[in-house]
Amino acid sequence: MKVAYYPGCVAQESGKELDMATRAVASRLGLELVDFPTFSCCGSGFVDESNLTLNVAINARNLAIAERAGLSTVMTVCSTCQGMLKLAGQVLATTPTIRSRVDATLRGIGYTYSGSATPKHFLQIIVEDLGGAEALRSKVRRPLRGLKVAAFYGCHLLRPHDRMQFDDPEDPHTFEDVIRALGAEPVDYRGRVMCCGFPIQFVKPATAERIAGAQILDAQQHGADAMATPCPLCHISLDTYQREAGRQVGHQLNMPVFHFPQLVGLALGLDPGTLGLARHLVSTQGALAKLGAVAVPA
Repeated sequence: MKVAYYPGCVAQESGKELDMATRAVASRLGLELVDFPTFSCCGSGFVDESNLTLNVAINARNLAIAERAGLSTVMTVCSTCQGMLKLAGQVLATTPTIRSRVDATLRGIGYTYSGSATPKHFLQIIVEDLGGAEALRSKVRRPLRGLKVAAFYGCHLLRPHDRMQFDDPEDPHTFEDVIRALGAEPVDYRGRVMCCGFPIQFVKPATAERIAGAQILDAQQHGADAMATPCPLCHISLDTYQREAGRQVGHQLNMPVFHFPQLVGLALGLDPGTLGLARHLVSTQGALAKLGAVAVPA
């Protein structure tokens, strides 16, 4: 399967380990990633809040780039990017005044958007296009036996449901299905579908950290050895700010947090160094020890 690869901003900069893991896992799964250096930021968090039409135009252009290359799927590894790309398609399909302005803008720079390119998160592609959890199970070379993993969906992969059309927004199961296929035990806890706090991290950091801390503590109290998330912004909240989050909730937290493709990569037998695990702030060594995996390079 060939897809247009939309890594988003974080995976290309502060979260490069996500891009490393995605490329390594895609190769093992027979997924061909086509890069487009002309893709732009999805605009989440700033453009979308100040100018909806501009934000829709930005993402319509991204989708049009894939369409021009004849690719029907734009693969994301960020739930927030997924939300913005899906928003663009929904607005263009339902709001004629914005559609007219965006079409005129795209024509002015030599693009047209027909709606044939569909954004899909990597998790969604595995579940819907690559044979699902059972097909993934057949590729496992290092089963994650003995590891209890708390999936953290976050907000934008599931909600709003009428736009995202993926899984149950209140009681999802696709991530847990994948975790079982990898040989690990999924942890059931309420926080898995809650917000990570990232949207207000730079406005009200203490509140954001308290939100993140509540979700980590919830997973910890339900016996999780590690958390895993399909969103790099959630990863920042849960991993990068975990020390501050622990102070906000009054508990010491020491929860390894994997990017979704890193967890898959471990089960496929990939080396922790290849997956960029040394870049995490919270060490993954404890989780790796349960698997008998080689240590992360310093």
